[in-house]
Amino acid sequence: MNDHDHNHTGLRRRGFLTAASGLGALALAGCGGSRGDSGGASGGGTPRRGGRLRAAFAGGGAGETLDPHRASLFADVARAKALYDKLADYGDDLSARPRLASSWEARPGLDRWKVSLRRAEFHDGRPVTARDVLYSYRRIADPAGAFRAKASLEPVDLDASRAVDARTVEFVLKRPTAEFPNVLASFGAYIVPEGARDLDRAPVGSGPFRLVSFAPGRTAVLRRNDDYWDGAPYLDELEFLVADEESARVNALLGGQVEYAHELNPATARAHEGRGRIEIVRLRNSAMQAFAMKTDRAPFDDPRVRRAFFLIADRQELVDGALSGAGVVGNDLFGKGCEFYADDLPQRTQDLDRARSLLEEAGASDLRVTLDTSSVAAGFTEAAGIFRDQAAGAGVTVEVRTGGKDSYWADVLDSGTLCCYRSGAMPIESHISQRLLTDSTTNATKWAHKDFDALYRQAQSTKDDKERAALFGRMQRRLYAEGGFLVWGFADWIIGTAPSVRGVDRKAPANTLDWARFDKVWLA
Repeated sequence: MNDHDHNHTGLRRRGFLTAASGLGALALAGCGGSRGDSGGASGGGTPRRGGRLRAAFAGGGAGETLDPHRASLFADVARAKALYDKLADYGDDLSARPRLASSWEARPGLDRWKVSLRRAEFHDGRPVTARDVLYSYRRIADPAGAFRAKASLEPVDLDASRAVDARTVEFVLKRPTAEFPNVLASFGAYIVPEGARDLDRAPVGSGPFRLVSFAPGRTAVLRRNDDYWDGAPYLDELEFLVADEESARVNALLGGQVEYAHELNPATARAHEGRGRIEIVRLRNSAMQAFAMKTDRAPFDDPRVRRAFFLIADRQELVDGALSGAGVVGNDLFGKGCEFYADDLPQRTQDLDRARSLLEEAGASDLRVTLDTSSVAAGFTEAAGIFRDQAAGAGVTVEVRTGGKDSYWADVLDSGTLCCYRSGAMPIESHISQRLLTDSTTNATKWAHKDFDALYRQAQSTKDDKERAALFGRMQRRLYAEGGFLVWGFADWIIGTAPSVRGVDRKAPANTLDWARFDKVWLA
């Protein structure tokens, strides 16, 4: 078994209902599950307290936020998980692991769930209560807001849900939901104190670090929370620094200005791996790499054009050229190797003759299209150039437009027609709820079909694993045939650290619990 195959096996989530046979109480007492080989990044030894870790991330300029319900950039998310907690989070295998929730229990009909809270305190000393949980979820679900987790919380009837007592929440659902623990682990579903509003100015969380200072687009300094429910961090302080250019992050690491550099290019990793100055951590095949086609506007409102673009892509050339081979090819679907992934569909390969024929049928033989890209993410500009040359073989003129890093994600979410896109790991059902439903707030392809929404709700409500898998299969076959994501690869996620850094998890895909888990990191 090679490393790639091992990672795919690790991503197969155990069926929740199988683990909770009879749907009785499932008391999950762990606090994050297996952390895999975290023997230093690299090296082991006894953890020691003290010191400040400086971590360099690509940023978002003045648009950066400390509001955990708005976090979308990796820098925002890393800060959010240092300051706040969710009821649950995704383990290395993408199963929901308990955090502020100590247990959850479903009624037999799967339409009511009781969630018990562990004893935890916010940074101002107030206990985390059921009322805080309900306030947080209702804030996220506010129709006037555009919070990341809104679509994921849609199954919950928050008007009917209630606080049974200070540490027990009864969630009433709009329909039976078999994978409700995934809702608790949703990206952005952080718990804030009841009544909290201006979270950018005065963030009060229950996380392992407390805020000292924050300058959007520049730096954030956090200090250890000695009263953290999961054990005080080893570090005295954690500083996030913004370095948009990958070369700047690498040079800061080499020069001793930082000890942790997020998101390195494969070429950089090869140049420094094993040479003693930088430790390289590879999180295998963590990030979906894609081109997002807007299905609500020309030319991609015609499914024949979308199918033609699927056939234009030479996926292996994109992986080799844009990722320097550090990844595997995709097949126009999210979640390769995860539970419910439709691995029975034939692997697409380039077919320029068929692509030209489809474009001719659509009246788009001389098609010109603009592809938005940016150096905001590793491989984006390279992938755009490679695809431009591939498209020329089908008679399509692709004009590459390079945008700024600060506003790229906000710009391409609604504007343009075709853009470079990526995503970290999450369960397939979470990807669908966040990005492919009519009311999803991060629907980059503008995929909006009521019958598709209905299939998703049916899958959510289906208790039997095989029947649920069949429904997710139907949704994926439709996306494979006419969806808006041209998924060409899955990239390794690469992190660089100073040799003195210990405790960086080597198996946690980006966006999971143990990714950017700075409360478990220490300096030798």
